[in-house]
Amino acid sequence: MKIYTKTGDQGETQLYVNKPQKVAKDDAIIECYGSLDELNAQIGLLSARLQADELGSDSDLAMLAAIQNALFNVGFAVSASSTLAPDAVVDLESHIDVMQADLPPQTSFILPGGCVAAAQAHVCRTVCRRAERRMISMAKHTEVSELAQQYVNRLSDWLYVFARYLNARAGVADVPVSR
Repeated sequence: MKIYTKTGDQGETQLYVNKPQKVAKDDAIIECYGSLDELNAQIGLLSARLQADELGSDSDLAMLAAIQNALFNVGFAVSASSTLAPDAVVDLESHIDVMQADLPPQTSFILPGGCVAAAQAHVCRTVCRRAERRMISMAKHTEVSELAQQYVNRLSDWLYVFARYLNARAGVADVPVSR
């Protein structure tokens, strides 16, 4: 497969929805795709960090791989078609519940950070929130799957709890926001 096509050199790109169409590279749907792509790359970095630090379990790494694949399906859901599983949101919620069962109760807002892997999870969370905002903006102009929107919203919650979970596994306490 050839990587460069030269078709985007004039500021437009091919979009595959019900039928292929050209759109400007700063179109809302391309902005949304870009944020989802950046999120996927940041999650890939988080996975690599967990492996390098030997902090993530096999199930953590498998969950991150599943999330990366789901994000591709979210991208398809905002363009043409998706194979995002209907239970994808429930899977995130179940995993959140499992992680939270091992965490001390949260009694205040916390600062993003801690161990390097947790800090990376917080970066992923903020990129996820941006992707969600882009998706909501895009939904004002085109149909967006409700499941895709729910998944991205719940994923940011999952990333937040995962950051706390990673800090707990690394023996790093949450740092409350001081007022």
